[in-house]
Amino acid sequence: MSKVLITDKINDLAVKIVSEAAKVDNLPTMDEDKLCEIIGEYDAILVRSQTKLTAKVIEKANKLKIIARAGVGVDNIDIAAATQKGIIVVNSPDGNTHAAAEHTIAMMLSMARNIPEANSSVKKGLWERSKFTGVEVYNKTLGIIGLGKIGSHVANVALTLGMKVVVCDPYANKEIVERIGAQYIEHFDDFWPLCDFITIHTPKTKETTGLINTNTINRMKKGVRIINCARGGIIDENALAKALESAQVAQCAIDVYEDEKNVSQSPLINFSKNAILTPHLGASTDEAQINVAIDVAQQVVDVLEGKNATSAINIPALKPQKLEAVKDYMDLAQTLAEFASQLSEGAPKEINIIVSGLLAKLDVSPLEIAILKGVLSANMVGINYVNAPIIAKQRGIETKTIKTNDTQNAISLTIKTSNKTTTIKGDLIAKSIKRIVELNSYTVAIEPRKHMLLVPHINKPNMVASVAGVLGSNNVNISAMLVAQNNTLDKSIMVFSVDSKVDEQTLDKINSIEGVDNPKCINLSNA
Repeated sequence: MSKVLITDKINDLAVKIVSEAAKVDNLPTMDEDKLCEIIGEYDAILVRSQTKLTAKVIEKANKLKIIARAGVGVDNIDIAAATQKGIIVVNSPDGNTHAAAEHTIAMMLSMARNIPEANSSVKKGLWERSKFTGVEVYNKTLGIIGLGKIGSHVANVALTLGMKVVVCDPYANKEIVERIGAQYIEHFDDFWPLCDFITIHTPKTKETTGLINTNTINRMKKGVRIINCARGGIIDENALAKALESAQVAQCAIDVYEDEKNVSQSPLINFSKNAILTPHLGASTDEAQINVAIDVAQQVVDVLEGKNATSAINIPALKPQKLEAVKDYMDLAQTLAEFASQLSEGAPKEINIIVSGLLAKLDVSPLEIAILKGVLSANMVGINYVNAPIIAKQRGIETKTIKTNDTQNAISLTIKTSNKTTTIKGDLIAKSIKRIVELNSYTVAIEPRKHMLLVPHINKPNMVASVAGVLGSNNVNISAMLVAQNNTLDKSIMVFSVDSKVDEQTLDKINSIEGVDNPKCINLSNA
């Protein structure tokens, strides 16, 4: 039975869901050394933001199949190390969308109307109405950095409040931005001067770390107001503090920090009047905690049962929106790749993929990953959808995909090694029945089976009987077979489906039959 480790404080529903499929240890947050001691026992781990899954921890995780982050951000997980080791990393990108967006709007309005300071004043028995005169958001320009799900929801609410919205996001589609009623700004140099308010909704990456700094703040409109409910480190806190002092930035509302363990050391702590600070509350609603817990727990169960994760960070090609259109062909693609790779001789150098029919009109990146997995799995262990692309790249395997106008819904695959070129083509019958229809120079109709034997031979009488006799005398049962001739009719190939793997001794006996040329035993994992 699979073992799952749950750390940090995750809703009890996650424990209940995972417990139905695996043995669960629900332990408190622990440090790197303690995790290293125990992580090797587990097939999966669920965390929030407190547990740090470093490269050192991941190196010890020899059984781990999936790391699940109950939330959006995954900067507490070494994604590169997990990918290299073939571990799926998932999060819950949708579970806290409304919570984070609502917190952003609440922070913006609280800041604009000085609500925290006014509340504190009244509770002291004071009545200082003139001291807390605020600004309206109506007709002001809100600049949104990052138009993902949270940023989009913020934009919709802001537009409803009568704000003008401008968006700067290199990954956003201009048409989508304009469709929601916002303006797309391509370059930050043009973005900064437009904004009365700026809110951040982007991950922390090399490109976004320190995005708001002394240089960019000086390009902003004087008196700008800044909200960050995304990730700490995107704003240079020292630069923001100096801008608050000079009034270049009128106010800020911050929910995330560069160093949340030592937030008391943040220079923003000293600004009692023009800085609203909250302790990373963006996803802290009862509903959000339940949603993210259920989401990642179900993904853990799915992966442990051999299904696909719906929000894998390190398998972008297998996102549901990409996978749905081509999912029926995933098994076929992997089977073709396994088959062709076992026929090849030597390490693969080049993989050429040709798709036709309706497939040529689709995003076939999921099929490319399935093919890489199939090719590498033929000669390596531990290959999966996560690490197949990175291992192929490390081995210098060049992959090229071509789309043709042929009307047949088919996948054709050519694997080139330093010794040989192998070509295979397949399609589906009735949506789910796999067929290999071309094999090098042969036109065939092969139903892939777990154990198969291919026997190229000279086209002459008694060849089938001779091979079948060797198989029978070695207790290998034949469940199906076909014979196909090549284009010149001088050579043929026998394709046997057999009930067990053909051992080397039997293969040698078949190879010794006069007219037989290099028989191959094919063993498929997903036939």
